[in-house]
Amino acid sequence: MPENETQSLEDSLQVTISEDKLQAHLVFRRVEGNLSLTVKDLEQFLSARGIRFGVQSDTLYLISQKPQEFFFTQNIVAVGTAPKNGKDGFIRYLFDSNDQGRGPAEREDGSVDYKDLKQLANVKAGQLIAERIPSEPGVPGKAVTGEDIAPKDGKDALFKIGKNVVVNPEKTGMYAAIDGLVTKTDKEKLNVFPVFEVNGDVDYKVGNIDFVGTVVIRGNILTGFRVKASGDIRVTGGIEGAEVESDGSIEIVGGIIGSNKGHVKAGRNVRCSFIQEGNVYAGEDVFVSQSIMHSNVRAGRWVNCTGSKGLIVGGLVQAGDRVTARMIGNSMSTATSIEVGVRPELRQELSELRTTIKQLVDSIDKSEKALALIDQLASTSQLSPDKLALRVKLSATKRQTNEELKAAKERILEIEKTLEDASTARVDSTHTLFGGTKIVIGRYTRFVKDSSQRVSFRFMDGDIVMVPFY
Repeated sequence: MPENETQSLEDSLQVTISEDKLQAHLVFRRVEGNLSLTVKDLEQFLSARGIRFGVQSDTLYLISQKPQEFFFTQNIVAVGTAPKNGKDGFIRYLFDSNDQGRGPAEREDGSVDYKDLKQLANVKAGQLIAERIPSEPGVPGKAVTGEDIAPKDGKDALFKIGKNVVVNPEKTGMYAAIDGLVTKTDKEKLNVFPVFEVNGDVDYKVGNIDFVGTVVIRGNILTGFRVKASGDIRVTGGIEGAEVESDGSIEIVGGIIGSNKGHVKAGRNVRCSFIQEGNVYAGEDVFVSQSIMHSNVRAGRWVNCTGSKGLIVGGLVQAGDRVTARMIGNSMSTATSIEVGVRPELRQELSELRTTIKQLVDSIDKSEKALALIDQLASTSQLSPDKLALRVKLSATKRQTNEELKAAKERILEIEKTLEDASTARVDSTHTLFGGTKIVIGRYTRFVKDSSQRVSFRFMDGDIVMVPFY
């Protein structure tokens, strides 16, 4: 190509590369006069500017034929290949891990068939209870400049190890160490607990129970008694004003009549037919098939009361994400408070993480100072074997601490995003929400004066709004 034509192309054309390096655009800087171009001219022009992959020959041909049609647009002349991110690994459970799936059967009218608790996830010592499915690496992409674009590899899942379980040396399988019941506790830890059964009520004949396993009560838990378990608690009767605490889930065939005494507290879920004047706390969800009346109920995630009655009236019901009920309040405008977007445990974790980060930063600072001192010694004389060993140890400690610091900072970002985002929090009434109800979403409050049918309260544009339930 003649020199003056090259000059002409350089004056007339400009190439820009997108930030992700997956597209190259050709724009005309000069649009007056006749411009004579060939595909080869354009290819050489792009090559001279580092464009070596994904060149769109068809587009170049069209530009060479009628350049004036491309004068005032950004023309994509090369397209790279985007990287494919890898798949995250996960833990596959080889038992029924779903609390909802293990609940008693519900009839069509919303009542519950409680002849007996459904089959529990019993396992034998040595039985495989979970497998770790490895992550998959990503596939690199290619930039229009020809270089590889690194993909984001999948993250490996880790076993959350609880009590009475063992992991094989390859860290691919988790096994039961004893005969017992598989139970998930807080933070998704897997445990195998022995089972303690009471054939009747928890009364003066039985006394208080504090058991490092799963407790099955084939009767009621009476007022004033205490039942604590590291695993799940299953009650075929009801719970009165007793203190019942489980690191796992609590399932009650009957209901809770607390008379404002005692409490029912679960690390994971609470499931029962009704709650009356009770104090109930669940790390995850509360499922009630009939009614929640004049009670104090708090769930980390969801309170669901949608059976045939499905009534919440009086008291305070709080949930991290969502409260769903058939009816909320009553025709007498009994004061009923529903709060969502309330995650006190996350605020607590945030506080603990900030303390941890301060400690980790201090630890890194000390390691760096010690390493700098050793490096100074090394520059003036040969290091003794013990100083060399100390340098290796300090470097490993610093690397490990940096990894922990990175993980803690990532978790803080996750939590802060969750706390700021009230867009997923909602209060749903699938039948009627009565006047006299107070709705709180995050930091915002709304008092409902008039009754409404099938409504949902959400947080939108800085306010709590009422929209049709769907």
